[in-house]
Amino acid sequence: MKYLITIIGPTAIGKTSLSIALAQHFKCEIISCDSRQFFKEMQIGTAVPSQDELTAAPHHFIQNKSIFENYTVGDYEKEAIAKLNELYQTNDYVILVGGSGLYVDAVLKGFDSFPDIDTAVRDEVNRNFEKNGIAYLQEKLEQLDLVYFEKIKLENPQTLQNPQRMMRFVEVCIGTGQPYSSFLNQTKNNRNFTPIIIGLEAERSVMYDRINQRVDIMLNEGLLAEAKELYPHKELNALQTVGYRELFRYFDGDDSLEFAIEEIKKNTRRFSKRQITWFKRTENAKWFDYLCDRKEIIDYINKSTTHQP
Repeated sequence: MKYLITIIGPTAIGKTSLSIALAQHFKCEIISCDSRQFFKEMQIGTAVPSQDELTAAPHHFIQNKSIFENYTVGDYEKEAIAKLNELYQTNDYVILVGGSGLYVDAVLKGFDSFPDIDTAVRDEVNRNFEKNGIAYLQEKLEQLDLVYFEKIKLENPQTLQNPQRMMRFVEVCIGTGQPYSSFLNQTKNNRNFTPIIIGLEAERSVMYDRINQRVDIMLNEGLLAEAKELYPHKELNALQTVGYRELFRYFDGDDSLEFAIEEIKKNTRRFSKRQITWFKRTENAKWFDYLCDRKEIIDYINKSTTHQP
């Protein structure tokens, strides 16, 4: 039996340190599913594990892509499953850790239903529609999913004039890297591992304090300079994210630096609330206080594995 120890929870809750402790205990490797930590140009603003943390346990999918690459959750699913199959050749355990719920779901379940789409993708599609009209959506769907475009044209042509439905089709294509039609009438994906899902949580006030402290640390470590270097590429999808977007507005002259910093903290807190909402609906997750003794979590994992048939 192969096990995927999956660590979920909001940003700044301590997932990285727990994942390293568990990887060391179970003598296994870590797969990251934090969609912002894939990009090598974004280090400080994405809270990439430190060099000491990266050497404490083998990590995969950390700064392995460029912001200039088109990397989708569909691409990640294929690569992560391939890496899991490779690691399971020599170990019964792998750790999956990260705060990107869509990417966690991609590994655990695959796309046997329509996935939720990153808000940055949705916003981008909406902006393009407002700028270029329904023709943009029609051309994009024809380009990304010709099969479904032709089906609509033949069976329900008025749908091509429906902005809400057309935006949904296009955002699914872009957000997953797969045609919208590929999600229709799918059979469930089979996985060759058993997930053991560990959730970390804290009182909201504690969580918010940790977020505020993390933002301050990022700024002390050089987030402003990192964002300035990325500013010429601010339109890229990878950079439509908290911590960079607010500083780009400061560079544009729209906001003061003090306001931008407060916006980063506020928007990160909002992001953490969305993460909690997403992860709390995860089936079979066992939730632990972020300060709990790690032995308690290890004992839970051991009991979960011994009770398997």
